[in-house]
Amino acid sequence: MSAPTPPLLPPKPGSHETSGISTPSTVPPAPPPHPAGLEVYNPHEGDVAPLPPRPDIPDPGDNWLPQYLADKPIQDLAAILASPELLASLTHSSSTIHPSLKASHDSLTASLTSNAELAARLQHLEHSLSQQRASTQAQLLSTHALERAWKAKQGAMDDALRPFSPAAMYQLLAASTNEQAQVCAAMEESFLAEGGEDESEVGEWVKKYREARVLFYQRQERKERWDEGRVGGWR
Repeated sequence: MSAPTPPLLPPKPGSHETSGISTPSTVPPAPPPHPAGLEVYNPHEGDVAPLPPRPDIPDPGDNWLPQYLADKPIQDLAAILASPELLASLTHSSSTIHPSLKASHDSLTASLTSNAELAARLQHLEHSLSQQRASTQAQLLSTHALERAWKAKQGAMDDALRPFSPAAMYQLLAASTNEQAQVCAAMEESFLAEGGEDESEVGEWVKKYREARVLFYQRQERKERWDEGRVGGWR
């Protein structure tokens, strides 16, 4: 549903009446007055700068006539009315301008001056911001380069430490346990196949076989402890 159309404003009182000289159509409308004590943000000083309040001078109305034209004959007034340039000159001349229009001009001039100062400060801030942006971009690129270098170092460190990782150590323990079991089995088969010739050889074999079995049991016990989660810091 569209918003309702606002009602038309009523006509200005007295606008249907005519006068000897009315305000020329070439005169631009006066800007709305600034409220007294209006504050404008000042980005350079980080504070606000109040604009001077506009004097409250009433509008003279349609019957106002510059004092300069008060004693002019009708022929001269008709010639002036026929020249928009002359009307504009009389309306805005410092000697014939009405105080209310002069107050509007002064207020507009003050606003334009304030805007020009703000524009200059904003241009300075924009230049500073551009420098900060360029510096930040350079730091960001440097940070990315350091990040890539760190990832390369981290990859090399991981490769160097991979043989000592828990998974690698567990695989090494399991392989060494199986290998030791095979050594013990090979010694048993060799002894049964060949047999000992004297007691010294049998004693030497028993000694070596006992050492091999002790090493196998030690590795097997370590693997079982690991499988049961009884190895701290590795699971």
